[in-house]
Amino acid sequence: MEYDGTRYHGSQLQAGAPTIQGEAETALCRLTREKTRVAMASRTDAGVHARGQVASFLSRASFAAGTWVKAMNHFLPEDICVRAAYRVDGGFDVRRHAVSREYRYHILNRSTPSPLWRHLCELVPQRLDVEAMDAACSVLVGEHDFAPFAPATYARSTQRRALRAGVSRRQDLVTFIMEATSFLPHQVRNTVGGLIKVGLHKMSVEDFRHGAMQGKAGTIGPTAPSRGLCLMNVNYRGFPPSEEIS
Repeated sequence: MEYDGTRYHGSQLQAGAPTIQGEAETALCRLTREKTRVAMASRTDAGVHARGQVASFLSRASFAAGTWVKAMNHFLPEDICVRAAYRVDGGFDVRRHAVSREYRYHILNRSTPSPLWRHLCELVPQRLDVEAMDAACSVLVGEHDFAPFAPATYARSTQRRALRAGVSRRQDLVTFIMEATSFLPHQVRNTVGGLIKVGLHKMSVEDFRHGAMQGKAGTIGPTAPSRGLCLMNVNYRGFPPSEEIS
């Protein structure tokens, strides 16, 4: 699935608020006349976008791939899209079987805002030192305690494994990318908030690395706005299959 999360209160179902899951379940009900729950591979917060979210559901309906895709997109609002459909066996768990998730955060680094990118990027008008930001990312890779990047009130395990992280620039667009087996709440946005401080020389690379390793919850931030964050891919072994539903 692909979606613009601007007007949604996140991916997970919430009473009285528009969500990606809620819209997907409504579309499925209209299509199949069945009430079914939709599971999503990665939870995205309010205002966060996705290019490669993966969702699963059970249905008695048996449509071809093209029918599922076209019919779901007919019933979904224009800011949510089903890109492909696959049949999986009953033991497939869209969350537990994911081996990694990839997020990108986009920063528009120029003195003027962009009407075209206003929902997809965070504007930072001061010039960012991308080389320093990228150097700071080396501390993020590997398996360790990511408590400094979690909310201070987070009470569950903060041990995570990051596979890659880095910052690059293409003209006015600065992009942070991070791939991990799983993420803490607000982890990427807190990381970006800290990296922007590094890029503005308000924090040294050494101080960022020290803060990242000290294990004290909530020390890296502030939390960057949700509009710049996008879930790019959810990766599995042996999925998706080579062919869609026929």
